[in-house]
Amino acid sequence: MQPPLEQAVLDQNGHHAYPAHWEADVVLRDGGTARIRPITADDAQRLVSFYEQVSDESKYYRFFAPYPRLSDKDVHRFTHHDYVDRVGLAATVGGEFIATVRFDRINEEGRPASGPDADQAEVAFLVQDAHQGRGVASALLEHIGAVARERGIRRFAAEVLPANSKMIKVFTDAGYTQKRSFEDGVVRLEFDLEPTDRSLAVQRAREHRAESRSVQRLLAPGSVAVIGAGRAPGGVGRTVLRNLLAAGFAGRTYAVNDAFPDDLTAVDGVPAHRSVGDIGETVDLAVVAVPAERVPEVVADCGEHGVQGLVVLSAGYAESGAAGRERQRELVRQARSYGMRIIGPNAFGIINTSPAVRLNASLAPEPPAAGRIGLFTQSGAIGIALLAGLYRRGAGLSSFISSGNRADVSGNDFLQYGYEDPDTDVVLLYLESIGNPRKFTRLARRTAVVKPVVVVKGARHSGSAPPGHAVPVTRIPDATVSALLRQAGVIRVDTVTELVDAGLLLAGQPLPAGPRVAILGNSESLGLLTYDACLTEGLRPLPPLDLTTGATPADFRAALAEALADPACDAVVVTAIPWVGDNGTTESGDGEVLAGVLREAAATAPAKPVAVVHVEIGGLAEALSAATSTARQTGPGRAAEPGSRPGTGLRPPVGAAPIPPAPAGPPAGPAPTATAGASANAPAAAAPSAGGPTPPGTAPSDGSGGGAVTDQEPGRTRRIPAYPAAERAVRALAEAVRYAQWRRQAAEPGRVPQYDDIDEAGAAAQITAVLGEDADPRGLPLTGDDARVLLERYGIHVRPALPAPTPDAAVAAAGRLGYPVALKTTAPHLRHRPDLGGVRLDLATEQELRRAYGELTDALGKPGELQPVVQAMAPRGVDTVVRAAIDPAAGAVLSFGLAGAASELLGDTAHRLVPATDRDAAELIRSIRTAPLLFGWRGSAPVDTAALEELLLRVSLLVDDHPEVIGIALEPVVVAPHGLSVLGATVRLAPPPARDDLGPRRLPSY
Repeated sequence: MQPPLEQAVLDQNGHHAYPAHWEADVVLRDGGTARIRPITADDAQRLVSFYEQVSDESKYYRFFAPYPRLSDKDVHRFTHHDYVDRVGLAATVGGEFIATVRFDRINEEGRPASGPDADQAEVAFLVQDAHQGRGVASALLEHIGAVARERGIRRFAAEVLPANSKMIKVFTDAGYTQKRSFEDGVVRLEFDLEPTDRSLAVQRAREHRAESRSVQRLLAPGSVAVIGAGRAPGGVGRTVLRNLLAAGFAGRTYAVNDAFPDDLTAVDGVPAHRSVGDIGETVDLAVVAVPAERVPEVVADCGEHGVQGLVVLSAGYAESGAAGRERQRELVRQARSYGMRIIGPNAFGIINTSPAVRLNASLAPEPPAAGRIGLFTQSGAIGIALLAGLYRRGAGLSSFISSGNRADVSGNDFLQYGYEDPDTDVVLLYLESIGNPRKFTRLARRTAVVKPVVVVKGARHSGSAPPGHAVPVTRIPDATVSALLRQAGVIRVDTVTELVDAGLLLAGQPLPAGPRVAILGNSESLGLLTYDACLTEGLRPLPPLDLTTGATPADFRAALAEALADPACDAVVVTAIPWVGDNGTTESGDGEVLAGVLREAAATAPAKPVAVVHVEIGGLAEALSAATSTARQTGPGRAAEPGSRPGTGLRPPVGAAPIPPAPAGPPAGPAPTATAGASANAPAAAAPSAGGPTPPGTAPSDGSGGGAVTDQEPGRTRRIPAYPAAERAVRALAEAVRYAQWRRQAAEPGRVPQYDDIDEAGAAAQITAVLGEDADPRGLPLTGDDARVLLERYGIHVRPALPAPTPDAAVAAAGRLGYPVALKTTAPHLRHRPDLGGVRLDLATEQELRRAYGELTDALGKPGELQPVVQAMAPRGVDTVVRAAIDPAAGAVLSFGLAGAASELLGDTAHRLVPATDRDAAELIRSIRTAPLLFGWRGSAPVDTAALEELLLRVSLLVDDHPEVIGIALEPVVVAPHGLSVLGATVRLAPPPARDDLGPRRLPSY
């Protein structure tokens, strides 16, 4: 929480202190960065210099009259602020102003005013002409609006000349509620500063585009300088230079080293220079491979000569200790001050296989082929392993980033790039830390609607990030993180091997329409292993088809074609063992032949995923990956390979059967529309995302397996992934099935219901009264009565439990509640311990109650220790627990499980982000492993799940409406065949935590 108007911090002279928390780094529309900060009295010369570079037209638009220069009085007025009634912010690059904004508090008559009663201010901008069109004014408006709200200003007014269309557009496009008038030749705009759904959507859309563009600038530079390339072969810098040249980088390349002699003009055939400044032309990307102590001078050289971004391979930063951590912070501050973004430090490098770029600015010894997978990793070692695995299995990449210590560019940035990139169909992420889980899940869901996102998370159980990652540590358990990622559509896997396995299937095959799997092959045993693996993963395998060991390639082709044409099949797993000759040796060339016929059958059949499980068939995996192409339809800049079928870019492999001509006539179902950025894996129900990639066309459902998923993009062919074990192939297929189901559901999102009996205002007043003005930031628990009243305001009824410190008090309580009653202990050490007998049920008479009271105290201790209570009996049912808690990083989380050992010992608890929709609530109670107990397991009566879903939604609404409610636990909640009973409830309140996702966009500063 920032200090409000009446609490603005004063310095030792009684003036309002410099508000350092207003400083922020932002990404602009073109991908560059700028620093936003308050203007101070020391900025006089910067302001004068800035104003001199502004055109006369822009000055006229600002002051409505010719205004060639600022007077001393103007300079003083524009640089001296009280940070309450008068505030000025500047956007800077390289320490110099590129834009300014200021507001002055006014009263209803438009005159200067002061104090909380004046909640309106006049706002004005001025942007240097060279930086107009970069989104500077929009970013400044977000930040000056946040400052104004903090200082008690609720409304901005701005007067703009009608000809100043750019500035009018800045205001009108911001998404705030506004009104517009025209008088005396001036357009007057007034708008409220309270964030709206539209203003937040606008803000996030700008953030998405800008951060995506900032990564695109790094991955597609027109020129690269390798700083630290040595004269002799070897070393990090020279290795990167060699890899750049070997990849055939399409742009200009330079070698830079201040130790080069004056007469050295080239290294490895590229121009050699002693500094970036000596190059004499703008460099887009600098790869820095010098010792850490020399990096600051290199960054300064790059920043002063217009370099757009840095890949810092140098080590010796946060991974090396406290001194290195501070060195890392200073590196980020310095680079951003020049408008540059950083990959690293301690990075492994970046790769872009696009034919128009061909960038390998990495240490990877074997560059990957061009493909449809985007890969981001926070570990250089894991990056090496992943690249090697993909290379070995013939998979191709579209782009690769190894971020090292991820001091700046992160997985969030790469997600946004992957969403926009038309060459990426699948995004793979190896993450060891998630700096902003709330933002990550938001971005992941946005991307997953059109492209699969597969994540493997390292450092899951330590509760801390690796030493080099200076990010906030979330307190929520890893199981909760996994559930929230699943809710966002992320495919989370456990190992890097599974990451590659899933990526190969998703990048090469269409999504399955359902869980029905056909299994065919020439080994009965391998087919049975595959069948068992399908059942383990929750799929619905059809009986395996054994082609026998005598099966020929033609038999495989016919069987696969028949399986793919079967409407009762959603996917096919082909199992194969080597052919054995009469002399007991395997036949040579089996892999190439089998790959050819499998690919031939898949190319002419309905679009369904195919995976191959093979046992030591030499060359099969390579042939399958080589037998198909990832090239899109031939178009500008994309030539088909010689000898390929027209329009496919596909060349038959040696030894493979020729590709039959495509069948005549239109494809089944409506014709798809190929759009830039479309994923080849869109299910039938996936809806286009506004402003983003559009899923390809879909085929109608056959009525038996859900909406069919097609992959009929013109000119697009598919790789068939091969796996050395049935379990790996089936696990990858199961992930694709679950993801496809999520995509179909995401096309029709649930709704957040509203209930007429909710007293939101009464709850807010009660919370305010309980917390008071000086609330403990650690929070405080509500008493039983207060908690019950608060929950009642949201229609959550808690059965009263009356204290029973003596047997007579217990009898009196039972008389008030009515028999039968329950007697139970509430001492903390006895809670959740039914084995100790601390609960006695169905006490129908006073005699039974007194006898139970005596037995409890005799066995477990004195009443003061047991804290017994009496409660009216609830209808029998299933005991469950409902919780909600707020994590500062992830936000509010709603949790559900069965009470007792199921959730406490086995961790069988499901989680969803708040606010939960009706679909979330339904999925929540069905996603725990013990869910069958709620639905009539072994002949028991099904419970009232509709009432349970409503309870979950009401708890979600309470937490969402009132961020002061940082914790709720309802336990137990007994769900009966008709209705439910909440028998225990605890509520914890605290001042609401700051929401960084509701403020103006800014780059994190760790």
